Amino acid sequence: MQTACRFLVATSSIALLCSAATGTLAWGAESASVDALGHLPTLEDLALSPDGTRLVYIQTAGDERNLYVRSLTDNSLVSGASVGDTKLRAISWMDNDNILLERSNTSPPPPGFVGHDGEYFQLASYNLAKNRVLGMTFDVPGKRSFNFIDGAPMLREVAGHAELFVPGVFLADRWLPALFKFDVASGTMRPVARGSYRNTRWLVDDAGNIAADFIYREDANHHDDQKQWELQLGGANGMRTVATGSAPLDVPQIVGFSHDGDAIVVRFVDDGEPVWKPLSLKDGTWGAPLAQGEAFTRAIVDRKSGRIIGGAQGTDDSRFVFFDNELQGHWDAVQRAYPNERIDLLSYSDDYSKLLLRVFGPRDGYVYTLFDWYTHKAMTLGKVYKGIETVAEVRHFTYAAADGLEISAYLTLPRGRAETNLPLVVLPHGGPTAADSDHFDWLAQALAAEGYAVVQPNYRGSAVSERIKAAGYGQWGRRMQTDLSDAVRYLAQRGTIDPKRVCIAGRDYGGYAALAGVTLEPGVYRCAVSVAGISDLKRFLFWSNELVRNREDLRRRYWDRFIGVSGPDDPALRAISPIEHVAAVTAPVLLIHGRDDTAVPYQQSEVIADALKAAGKPVELVTLRHEDHWLSRSDTRFQMLQATIAFLRANNPPD
Repeated sequence: MQTACRFLVATSSIALLCSAATGTLAWGAESASVDALGHLPTLEDLALSPDGTRLVYIQTAGDERNLYVRSLTDNSLVSGASVGDTKLRAISWMDNDNILLERSNTSPPPPGFVGHDGEYFQLASYNLAKNRVLGMTFDVPGKRSFNFIDGAPMLREVAGHAELFVPGVFLADRWLPALFKFDVASGTMRPVARGSYRNTRWLVDDAGNIAADFIYREDANHHDDQKQWELQLGGANGMRTVATGSAPLDVPQIVGFSHDGDAIVVRFVDDGEPVWKPLSLKDGTWGAPLAQGEAFTRAIVDRKSGRIIGGAQGTDDSRFVFFDNELQGHWDAVQRAYPNERIDLLSYSDDYSKLLLRVFGPRDGYVYTLFDWYTHKAMTLGKVYKGIETVAEVRHFTYAAADGLEISAYLTLPRGRAETNLPLVVLPHGGPTAADSDHFDWLAQALAAEGYAVVQPNYRGSAVSERIKAAGYGQWGRRMQTDLSDAVRYLAQRGTIDPKRVCIAGRDYGGYAALAGVTLEPGVYRCAVSVAGISDLKRFLFWSNELVRNREDLRRRYWDRFIGVSGPDDPALRAISPIEHVAAVTAPVLLIHGRDDTAVPYQQSEVIADALKAAGKPVELVTLRHEDHWLSRSDTRFQMLQATIAFLRANNPPD
């Protein structure tokens, strides 16, 4: 097989790309390549084999992806295959010879169903010896099942053999969840459990048995049974119910097994705070909530057993704590190797002696690295983006919102410019229950390369903590919006930015916030860029309710909680819906939307474009053909970035 390039070896680096640069990187000097940042990353989805001897990675060229497996012992190319322009979402190892690929596609509902297009996730396997990518099917004789997954797969090693447990779907009088088992060695799939309610989840132990299941009775026949949850434990006599409760929105979640394997750990939200509680597998009784340091914002789970071995604490999801002292020592050594840089743990060998990392910071730029515990050496594998020689500095700060609430934010600074009177782009994240951190953000980096300061506030409603998230309930378009303009005022008071040269841009909820910025708070922003943003809240809620056939469910209650209304007919929507306030717009607006968006309909950009044009307001609509909500394709992602930069330069020149 022809290799992508020669595999280079140095004392401190392994280059997965022929043109990978060497040397020390720094904040400053050369500008990052907007062309490179606008396309998909050059290297994606790196993962270590369980024995730590092999590395799988995806190399992209446009929308085309090629999968490669390389040996870390002799630097040879083991195998590889083209995976075409499929939208890969994740890659992991099932054992040392078989790789799991998770991919998705935008398509209509399965045959026999009606409704809007959706994003359907599927699995495929790649065997190194056979050098073939094969799709996983969920066909069951005599039953109707569908070839897409309905949750995260669980890998278990049973008697030395890898088994994959996959949540899927089968059809009775309606679609219902099922749990399938894929035997990696034989390549066979069979069902092992079926649920009676749509919201059913299973937890499998290291022997391949169902240890617990969680049922949320969202679709109960009797209204009194709705919003009730039930937790069952498995045993010799089948499943037995050990705990029940009610949860209109904050539904408990099974996190995994405790680190000693004696209990399962369930996450609750109690009085606005996350609480992790162990449930004994022996007698089904609750233990005391995990103490601080043992309850995490994100758990790290052992791939073979499902046991929680550690996790991230606080709002910084790269600050890890491990239960095992030796493993904690490994991670402490990693942190010493990369001082003052952002470290993301991507995968690790089963003995934790090799750790695959993604590093972002002033010394290393944005690269993949391999840390070897035995040698205590860190090896650079390659750049995430080919052509990115320097990166912009990302700085954390906090400021007080108008009501006194402390807001966490990140400021990306343009290189080589004094930190005074800078042009600013406010870049709110989507969600809204997401959060920004000091991670590498390709859009913020691209805008900084053009000369703009970029601020990313974790406005109330963000997922930095349960307290901040809850502060956003009912504040959509209200204090969630003024949190953003409060950041502008804070930076202006410090002299960092010029308040007369501020634009707002965002995707998803950030796209809504951009439209709300120029309709609900005219005068703050010189221009607005909305990418896949919601413009007509009433129309959006009607569409969202149609997805669930207008039944009462979590999705409807989620939107009502955040938006602070009682449904699409609530008159309160008028006050916070941008389309109702186009007359207030005094700044030019750029709308960008993917035609295949299944999360926010393309129509949301069409209707606001028509309304702004009818009102005589400056507006442009850029349509991304065959693009989804997440900008998954290279050419259309680059189209989005080109249009955004051209618009900002025309309406808010950085020089």
